[in-house]
Amino acid sequence: MDYLALLVFALFWLFIEGVVFRGLRSAYPEGWSRRLALGFWAFGLLVVLFFITAAVVMGGPPVRATPIQNLVAGVAFTFLIAKFIYAIAFAFGEGIRLLVRWRRWRAESRRSATDPELTDHGQPAEPEARDLSRRRFVGRMALGIAAFPFVAFLHGVVRGRYRFEVQRIRIAFPDLPPAFDGLVIVQLSDFHAGSFDDPEAVQAGLELVQQEDPDLLLFSGDMINDRAEEVEPFKAALGKLQGRMGKFASLGNHDYGGYSSYTEGEGKIPNLDRLKAHHADMGFQLLNNAHVRLEREGQSIVLAGVENWGHRPFPQLGDLDAALAGTAEDDFVVLLSHDPTHWDDKVRPNGRTVHLTLSGHTHGAQMGVEVPPLRFSPSQFVYPRWAGLYREGREHLYVNRGFGYIGFPGRVGIWPEVARIELVRGEA
Repeated sequence: MDYLALLVFALFWLFIEGVVFRGLRSAYPEGWSRRLALGFWAFGLLVVLFFITAAVVMGGPPVRATPIQNLVAGVAFTFLIAKFIYAIAFAFGEGIRLLVRWRRWRAESRRSATDPELTDHGQPAEPEARDLSRRRFVGRMALGIAAFPFVAFLHGVVRGRYRFEVQRIRIAFPDLPPAFDGLVIVQLSDFHAGSFDDPEAVQAGLELVQQEDPDLLLFSGDMINDRAEEVEPFKAALGKLQGRMGKFASLGNHDYGGYSSYTEGEGKIPNLDRLKAHHADMGFQLLNNAHVRLEREGQSIVLAGVENWGHRPFPQLGDLDAALAGTAEDDFVVLLSHDPTHWDDKVRPNGRTVHLTLSGHTHGAQMGVEVPPLRFSPSQFVYPRWAGLYREGREHLYVNRGFGYIGFPGRVGIWPEVARIELVRGEA
């Protein structure tokens, strides 16, 4: 655990708490409303303290999250976000208030030379009353602004993380073999089995997969958070999913177990071996820097998969050349590659046309806005290709928003996804 980073965060967070306390005390200077506001602030402080203390004592997330753990973590994160936004809004409002106060002080200073008892319109000065009223307004305005993310994030914890949606995409390729015209791919990504605490909700989401009647069922990495055993409660449900032409998978950064500590006798390699065995038990063929040729009516396409490749500190194990070894230049290629940065850094510069790359990894930061024409997520500051379909020339990338969640146990505006991708023959 990085205790220096934890200390920096704690100091920053305590500063935010101080700003929020000052703001609420200004907004509600007396009576029951002040006690209610400060009680709400104190409750949020205790929830966050409890969560941080538990995280430090436990040394990391559990193998399988429980409903109460997810609820506490989600509420703590919700308070953090709401208080942060409150602090920004309050500081901005206070800045304007102090600027107005300074300008009024300067104006009154100039008038005091002629009549120190008067201000605008010849009325007696009441600076303290006016200033108190403005401070109260600023505090309540900031509270109103912070209420929106508070409600949104609370909804994301209680409902949003299991609000599965099917994203339907049709992509045209002029060189798609005619026998594969209308091929339906259903893509899952970022299952993160250890985060789930409601097997029935997960089952309902997986049922959406089979309703799309896929020709190919593809999984683009991060089946687990850390430990192979996380997926065991879901093996039966995942094993029942079928694609007429098969089901295939690639590995993501979490699948290597690098975010967990191991007791004596354990290790990352045995953990990865167990995960690979679980994939096989569920009927997924792992494509680790390898490919298969899919045949239909005497024609074929290439389905390739690489191990995870991302910017450091993420593993850089993907080998596209190895995955495509033995294929022809004019083959139609679909590639599974967990991290979308691989597309810009390795796939497109490779020289081979990879017609469609299927990725995940970003989760769309599990928060954002996707209401056309507005698309925003904090993820876009790190990943230019953060969700949905992208095209450069003859090559396409689809970034899945993920089926599960990790870290923040919720989703706000970026809902968990099952992607249905239909390939058709025609001009793009």
